[in-house]
Amino acid sequence: MRWYVLQTKTGEEEKLVLLIRKIVPHHLYNECFVVYQEQLWRRQGQNFVHVRRAFPGYVFITATDPEPLFFCLKQVPAMSKMIADGNYFFLPLEPGEADFLGQIMNDNHVVSLSYLSTDGRGNILQVSGPLAFCVSQIVRIRFGKRHVLVRLKLLGEEKTILLGIVLSEDICEELKYGKVEAPIQVPGQYMIDAVQEERNDPVRESCSKDIPDSKSRREEAAKLPAFYPGDSIVVTGGAFEGMTGMIYKVRNNSAKIGIHLFGQDMTIEMPLNILGKC
Repeated sequence: MRWYVLQTKTGEEEKLVLLIRKIVPHHLYNECFVVYQEQLWRRQGQNFVHVRRAFPGYVFITATDPEPLFFCLKQVPAMSKMIADGNYFFLPLEPGEADFLGQIMNDNHVVSLSYLSTDGRGNILQVSGPLAFCVSQIVRIRFGKRHVLVRLKLLGEEKTILLGIVLSEDICEELKYGKVEAPIQVPGQYMIDAVQEERNDPVRESCSKDIPDSKSRREEAAKLPAFYPGDSIVVTGGAFEGMTGMIYKVRNNSAKIGIHLFGQDMTIEMPLNILGKC
């Protein structure tokens, strides 16, 4: 399944998605969607989670056979105008680019907030959430603005995007949703799954709104290899592919691992399905 990018006017991304779903036969493609991201904003003493378009002007579509899809897309009015204006609107993503986007977004195509734990001097100690897949690609961190600038490759070119972060002081307060550009149902309050880590070291998990029930967790965990604290592992996918480390703590479908990065020892949470035993 290949990913393709459709270009459109900023602010009309959702309109294009609806047109495609209405006009293009569904057997020609798998999904058509806009990628969104969560960012944390603080106003009048309150924290609000805004959901915004991660790539304004871009719509993503997946398909196995692009040729019939391309000719059918030419019948979509918005696409016909792009062709008439001399713009090439149908561009493929490299497999690595698609894999990266697939890793950092959830089932609603939203890149959730990532949790960061620091030493108080700006050095990252722990990471969980989407940012765990791209720590090595961080260009700049703005703790006050609650975002991280990450460099990624998209359509063969290097681009930078903002990933929203949440810190310890934020999750001690109530988080509510603010402006939501994504056509998804959201609760009135942003729920964070709080987890008590090692003794005297409280750490919060990455934000998650869709928490599977215990039966689903057990069934999914049963399909994964057994890992235990102290196991030596190698990362088999994502931004840290090829790096080795040791497991500190195992949860249902993820583990805290210790690695050496940026000249210091760090603990990072990673999904079990991209870990292998050394």
